[in-house]
Amino acid sequence: MKFFSFWAAAVAVCLFGVWVVDGFLEMNEEEIFYTEANASYYIESKAYNPNNALLVGLTLIKSAAAKGAVCLDGTLPGYHWHRGYGSGANSWLIQLEGGGWCNSVRACVYRKTTRRGSSNYMEKQLAFTGILSNKAVENPDFFNWNRVKLRYCDGASFTGDSEHKAAQLQFRGQRIWSAAMEDLMSKGMRYANQALLSGCSAGGLASILHCDEFRNFFPRKTRVKCLSDAGLFLDAVDVSGGRTLRNLYGGVVGLQGVQNNLPRICINHLDPTSCFFPQNVIGNVKTPLFILNAAYDSWQIQSSLAPPSADPAGYWSNCRKDHSKCSASQIQFLQGFRNQMLNAIKGFSRSRQNGLFINSCFAHCQSERQDTWFADNSPVLGNKPIALAVGDWYFDRSGEKAIDCPYPCDSSCHNLVFR
Repeated sequence: MKFFSFWAAAVAVCLFGVWVVDGFLEMNEEEIFYTEANASYYIESKAYNPNNALLVGLTLIKSAAAKGAVCLDGTLPGYHWHRGYGSGANSWLIQLEGGGWCNSVRACVYRKTTRRGSSNYMEKQLAFTGILSNKAVENPDFFNWNRVKLRYCDGASFTGDSEHKAAQLQFRGQRIWSAAMEDLMSKGMRYANQALLSGCSAGGLASILHCDEFRNFFPRKTRVKCLSDAGLFLDAVDVSGGRTLRNLYGGVVGLQGVQNNLPRICINHLDPTSCFFPQNVIGNVKTPLFILNAAYDSWQIQSSLAPPSADPAGYWSNCRKDHSKCSASQIQFLQGFRNQMLNAIKGFSRSRQNGLFINSCFAHCQSERQDTWFADNSPVLGNKPIALAVGDWYFDRSGEKAIDCPYPCDSSCHNLVFR
């Protein structure tokens, strides 16, 4: 069945605090998640460079080939690295790129013809904004750190290790992760006195799954923490009563050989697909972890809760693109999703070392966009923007566990509307 997804978004315009995103792409149901060019896509596009943001070149990891650490099409993986200086010279921030998943041979074959599956198609330069910005006024706590964006070209949140010879597909996300960390350690990260692993969307899931592994690269004296932005993907029931995202994750885990790289403590009592859902993992992460998520995550509404495949009559067509067009019963359904999210983090939130920023916005990936990370009108909870909440938590200046009241109480949101 053919249907439309908004993730081909290429243009975004801000109108009175509402971010309007243009662009729809017709694709097969199996391929809905293959690009997941999230709402910050316009920032990453070649034509868009907000506020003359720093452009950072792509570095291919030459040593990766010998380790079999390659993208879906066999090309070398890569990252963008801007060196730290001054007080941040020995501090490292690793940002794992998002970009959905591929759960079938067909979807992965398509994906390897894009920047999400081949370094041949990756941008040679990326604008560093939000948590990656090099300006203190835009990124007060991390601006002078070594900031690295690891590109995502495997389709399984850097966890797969398998291949499909007939389709000439390499599922080597785990090897890419390991090769990248080894390369960066050789370039100075081993001397880090503090480090933060972060990621957005599929990269936010990866930052959870790899958090303790990242901690173990460093001596105990090194301050190491993790941040997951828009990575709290829930095992939720969709509007038809089915489980769209669980079906997708089952395909990803089975196809890409993910099982062996999932946390053992989870695998010992749950099936592998369940252990790809962060709600079943976060309670056992030993390293301090901060979860940043919109309670009404735009991506999950579009692609997990109310995808066209679960809504053939189109009852959710307007609501999933614009929350102001939702009926009372649809808002009630979305409130149920928020409640599920709050239940999923209940145990996690009891740990003093963990942090939370759950705002009642219709958004996705708020750390990479400058307008949502740190700007004059950024989203706030308790009068504190996301950048300061994360910084206060990271440096132990204060405990940060902020959970918003239900929609529509938050007037600071930068809600996304798709057209």
